[in-house]
Amino acid sequence: MQALDNVRVLDLTHHIAGPYATRLFADFGADVIKIERPGGDIARGLPPFQGGIENPERSGTFFYLNCNKRSVVLDLKRPEGIEALAALAKTADVVIESFAPGKLEALGAGYGFFRDINPSLPFISVSNFGQTGPYRDYLLSDLVLYAFAGEMYSMGETDREPVKMAGTAALFESGSAIAVGMMGALFASKRHGIGQHVDISLAETHFGGVDRRHATAIAFQFSGRKTLRLASHGGGMPQGIYPCADGYVDFTNAGLRPDRIAAMLGNAEWLADPRYSDPVQRMNPAVIEDWNGNFIAWCIERTKREIWEAARAAKVMCGPMFTMEDMFTDEAFRARGFWSKTEHTELGEVTIPGRPLRMEKGGWQLRRAAPLLGQHTAEVLGEAGLSPSAITAASGGTA
Repeated sequence: MQALDNVRVLDLTHHIAGPYATRLFADFGADVIKIERPGGDIARGLPPFQGGIENPERSGTFFYLNCNKRSVVLDLKRPEGIEALAALAKTADVVIESFAPGKLEALGAGYGFFRDINPSLPFISVSNFGQTGPYRDYLLSDLVLYAFAGEMYSMGETDREPVKMAGTAALFESGSAIAVGMMGALFASKRHGIGQHVDISLAETHFGGVDRRHATAIAFQFSGRKTLRLASHGGGMPQGIYPCADGYVDFTNAGLRPDRIAAMLGNAEWLADPRYSDPVQRMNPAVIEDWNGNFIAWCIERTKREIWEAARAAKVMCGPMFTMEDMFTDEAFRARGFWSKTEHTELGEVTIPGRPLRMEKGGWQLRRAAPLLGQHTAEVLGEAGLSPSAITAASGGTA
C-alpha cells in the first residue's frame, strides 16, 4: 500500500514544472493518467538523449519526469477527444493542466466543463503568470523565471553579469510548489467535498520561495537595500567556492568561527598573522585576498573529499562540488539506496535518482518506467467504457 493508492490524477501538463508535480503524486501511489497530444509532450524533444540519438522515446528529461504514469493520446481539437476526456474525468480525483490561459476554455474543456461532471473535482491551472492580469500571455523560460521572480541579481561575481541556477532547477522548484497546491486542493475535496479552480503562477511560486527571497525582498521593501554580488571567495575567510586538487569545494559562513577554521587547518603558522584575527582587518579586501591566497594553496594540495572530511571534523560548514559522476559513485548515496533501476522498451535498463524522502509507511516506489507515447491509450480509454472505434477517433487515429 502507498499513501496515494486510491487517487487518480488526470494530467494535462507538459514540459517540466507540471509533470514534475504529477510525478511526485505518481511516485507515492497515485494513478496518473498523462494526456498527450498526438505529437506528444514537448518534453519528449528535450535532451539529453541516450546515445545522442534524438528520439521522442529516448529523452532523459521526459523519462525522469514521467515514470509511474500511463500515457493516453487525445486529440482535444476533435469532439471525440473532448468526449473521451469527459469519460476520464468521471473517475478522476484531481485534474491539472498547463495550457496557455484560456486555451482549454476555447476547446470547451475549461473549469466549468469539469465542474459540471463533478462539482467537487479540483481543477489546477498552471501557467507562467496566472490566468488573469497584465502578464498572463507573456512567455517564460527557466532563465526569465529566475531573473523575474528569483534571486538572480545577487548570484555571480561582483564584476560580471548575474547568473541563474544550473539547468532547469527553477522549474523543478516550481513543480514542488505545484504538488503542495495540488495536495491542498485534493484534501479539501476529499475531506470537505470542495471543488475549486486553483490558479498557480510559476512566477508566484518563486516570489514566495525561500531562495534568500524573504530576507532580501523584505530588506529592499523597507530600506531599499539590494543584496550585492560578491566574488566567489571574497566575502569571508573562507567564504564561497575554492579550487582544490580534483575540483571545487564550497564554504558557507565558515569565517564566523575562526577557531574552527584554525582547527581544520591544523593551526597553520600563517594563521598567526595578527591581521587575520583583527575584526576590522578581516573586512579589508586586501587582507581577505592575502588570506585566501594562503588558503587556496592549502586546498590545492588536497582533494575535495579530504577537505570535506577535515571540515566535518572541525565542524566547519563545507561541501564538495560534486560532478554527476561523483554523485553516482558516492558511497553515501549508494548506502542509502538512493539510485533506482527500471526497464524501458527503448532504453533498456535505466538507473535514475530515487526517493526524495522516506516515509514510515506508504512511501515512494518506482513501479514502472516512463511510458511510450500513447502506450496506454487503448487500456485506459477501454477502462472508461469507450469502444475501439471511439478510442481511435478520440486519439486522432493514433491508437
